[in-house]
Parts: sequence; C-alpha cells; structure tokens
Amino acid sequence: MIRAFFRVPFFLFSFCFFFVACQTVSEQNAQASPALSPPDNGYSTVKLGFADTSSEEGQMLIRRLDSFYRREVGAGFNGSVLVGYKGKILYERYLGFCNRATGTQLCAQNPSQLASTSKPFTATAILWLYQNKYLDINQPVQKYLKDFPYPDITVAMMLSQRSGLPDYTKMGNRYWKSDAPMYNEDLLQIFARYQPHLNSKPNTRFEYSNTNFAMLARLIEEVAKMPYKQFMKEFIFEPLGMKHTFVYDPSERSRYNDIITQSYQYNWSVYKETNEDGVYGDKGIYSTVEDMYRWDQSFYNHTLLNEKTLRMAYTGYSNERAGIKNYGYGWRMLNFPDGYKIIYHNGWWHGNNTVFYRFVKDNFTIIVLGNKYNSKIYGHAKSIYGIVKNTSEHANIEWEESGSPKEE
Repeated sequence: MIRAFFRVPFFLFSFCFFFVACQTVSEQNAQASPALSPPDNGYSTVKLGFADTSSEEGQMLIRRLDSFYRREVGAGFNGSVLVGYKGKILYERYLGFCNRATGTQLCAQNPSQLASTSKPFTATAILWLYQNKYLDINQPVQKYLKDFPYPDITVAMMLSQRSGLPDYTKMGNRYWKSDAPMYNEDLLQIFARYQPHLNSKPNTRFEYSNTNFAMLARLIEEVAKMPYKQFMKEFIFEPLGMKHTFVYDPSERSRYNDIITQSYQYNWSVYKETNEDGVYGDKGIYSTVEDMYRWDQSFYNHTLLNEKTLRMAYTGYSNERAGIKNYGYGWRMLNFPDGYKIIYHNGWWHGNNTVFYRFVKDNFTIIVLGNKYNSKIYGHAKSIYGIVKNTSEHANIEWEESGSPKEE
C-alpha cells in the first residue's frame, strides 16, 4: 500500500527561463470551420509556480537530484527534466544539447518529440468530443470513417488498445513504396485497400498498436472538420497556455529547425526521418517539460475533461490478466488494491525517449524528455521517486522501464 506522499517544507527555487513564442503551424490545408463550440470562459491558461524549499531538507532534495543527474549525464543522458508537486515546480533542468552541430544548448523553449506520450493527448481530444456530444465512443469507427474496413471495431476499443489492429510501424514498406511522408489519410487508405488481417478478434485482448491512435487522429479530423494539428492547437494547446507545443508535419520542417531538439542516436549520429514521421496521433507532438506540466495540472482543474470523463480515462480495460498494471483510454496505469493509482505513459521514437509519471492522488509529477537515445531514461522515474521520498523502497510499484509498453 502506498501512503500519503511527502511532507517537506519548500523554498522559492529560481531558474532563468526564456519564453519565446513558437511559430505557429501552417493551417493552409484547414477545411471549413466545424460546428464546434470554441473554448469559453471555462478554459484558463494554466500558470506554474516554484516550490518553497528553503529548508535544509529542501536543499538536500535539490542536491541529491543534481547529483543523480550529474551521473546520468556522464552516462549519456541529454534532455530536460521537471519534477512538480501540487502545481509547484520542485526541480527543473536542461542538460545538454538542443543541436550539437550548432552548439545550441537545451533551453526551456526547445520542444522535444514526445513519441508515444502523444497518445494521451489524442485520447483526451476524443474524450472531449465525446463529453461534448460530438461523437460516441461506443459506436463503430465506420460511423465516422467510411473507408475504415473493420465493422466490429468501436472507438472505445481503439482508445483502450483492444481493437486487434496490426501496428503499422511493424508492417515495413510493404504497402508504402514512396519516399514521401505517409500521412494518416494515406494510412487509412492502405488499410481500406489491403485490409490486413486483425491480430485478434476485436475486444478480446489488449495489444498495443500505434495504428489505433493514428486512426483516432484521423477520426478527430472527420468529426471536427479540421486538421488534427489545428484542432489540438485551438482546443487544447492554446487554452492551456502550451506555447511551445505543436503537432509536427515533416513538410514544414524548416519552420521548426531553430527551436526543436535534434534527434540523436546513442553515439550522436543524427536520426534520419522516415516516411512514418508523417503519421500523427500515436506520436508526432512536440512539447517542453513546462508545457507538459501545464497539461498535467489541467486535469486537476477539470479544464478539459470533467470528473466523470476522467474516471473513464483512468479506468483499466485490460482485465484478462490479473495484476496491478492496466491500460485505460490512452493512459497506462497502476491500480492498487487500496484505490491508489499511478497514471503514466512513456514513449520512444527514433532517438527520443520520454517519461511521464503522474501520481494523481498526491498531485506529484515526473517528466523527462530525452533527445539522444538512452534506454536508461526509463529508470529515471523510479530513481527520482526514491530521492524525493528519501527511500530505496518502492512499495508495489511495477515501474515501466521501457518506451514500448508490453502487453498486459
């Protein structure tokens, strides 16, 4: 059983941050405005503050975290980290290069590729549309995507990774021969034309598939009558004050070159983009640790989703195997017998490794974004938790030390 979090007096912890507005993503392909209600007064920009940790105990916490990251940098870590508690930033660091070739150091305004940590964003967008009665997650996907060839798969099955759809990232170039980026509509048409066999009968077992969230992003476009990147910008990123967050489009790479982090292999070789970099929803969102913390805090304020919808998102739907681990609607989670929950989602795409752990009952958050491949990043949450809790014990937490979630 995990008990109440920590009781540490905190002092005002200062950093020098630079907030530079990102250039907005092109909306040249936007369709006619949909019949969606625009954000109203219920939306509010999420503001962050710094924890008061002037006590010796607080100073010790900072020193221990700094010591940990000195070792991690020596072992190859390159990225940013933020640790937050009840809306206050306990610890924030930018360690290494945004672009090694130019000597550009990482700063607060440099977005990193979130990889699969993009999935909770897509799920939240779907649930927002559901909450506001623009779609029904219990309906077949075919109701919204006419070319989708599997009549028994519902929106909810894709949200909970129970559709049986094969993962397009594991299909190679069997169906896509072009060197040009493949986008979500292209992927939908591949499935419509070739109708790859499902890996399992819909809703019979959990199987992590990037295809689910790529199709969900395409579904958002059909329902909202606007590009996914525009919907996310207008209905999620801007209302939350996420000024350095956007959906990446490889055709607009030149727009981002001066701000986004370069993706590196473990030996500092640059990762080259592939045709799959055009697909979004399962990945493709770039963000910063501060914007991610705004995103995290918005759930406590019910800025986007009300309590009822959040309970749906945080409910485990993969129950064919007994255990604490489960998968909700776009979130991985640990459900403990006493009701304690840890909501999280890691990610891995090219050289980008991401960690996002939310101890929701304590309002405690760990965010790590790396842009140089380093599998050790996935162990950071466990180490940070131990440092802040000042314990080597981790109760019954089954830490996910991978960027590719295993089956339940």
